[in-house]
Amino acid sequence: MKVVILAGGFGTRLSEETDLKPKPMVEIGGMPILWHIMKHYAYYGHKEFLIALGYKGDVIKRFFMDYSTLDGSLSIDLLKGDIIKHQTAREDWKIHLIDTGLDTQTGGRLKRMEHIVGDETFMLTYGDGVGNIEIDKLVQLHNKMDLIGTVTAVRPPSRFGGIIFNENIVESFVEKPQIGEGWINGGFFVFKPEVFDYIEGDQSSLENYTLEKLVSQRQLAVYQHENFWQCMDTLRDKRLLNGLWSEGNAPWKVWL
Repeated sequence: MKVVILAGGFGTRLSEETDLKPKPMVEIGGMPILWHIMKHYAYYGHKEFLIALGYKGDVIKRFFMDYSTLDGSLSIDLLKGDIIKHQTAREDWKIHLIDTGLDTQTGGRLKRMEHIVGDETFMLTYGDGVGNIEIDKLVQLHNKMDLIGTVTAVRPPSRFGGIIFNENIVESFVEKPQIGEGWINGGFFVFKPEVFDYIEGDQSSLENYTLEKLVSQRQLAVYQHENFWQCMDTLRDKRLLNGLWSEGNAPWKVWL
């Protein structure tokens, strides 16, 4: 199943990083969060990616061009000018890097992928969120419900610790309770190709137009993910994700 990744936004809330690179290229453990997302999908067997580029899309293009040519070891004969690339294990991914416009909205970016997606069911997510979503179960639910779309609902941890108390006595502190902020759209969608009929053009918002239209026609199912999910919206989020990675406690790392 093809995977569309929206990677064209400005990432203004993470301007400390995004002045020089698009948000999907902000690194966790030395690799872009975009790479982490792709590794997750590839683990479940989905290895053809359509990446919707916009702001600083050239940085993403350059990363994958260098990734395919500079990964692994090289032997260089300076006199002859010969370069020998030693065989290394490569990702068996097929990647389409599609310019979708600087100011195009999320729905419009998806619409520009229609000719590549074709008439098959596909997946879509944002280029700034990771989680340990079980993709197989997500797809199974989508097939069972047989609606146009399925969205993954997540319950992010509260940004603040909680206090449990009885009358005027504190009984315990709770660190970042999962129930703090309710269910939200966590990305990780599955769509039938009919979704393209619900996008009008470049200025269509996936969230405020397409999904709302599907909801009004009862054509959007929900997959409830109760486990780990985290977006990278702020510098604090980046530090959190890098901390989990450096500790060897990254829940989204399902691959070996």
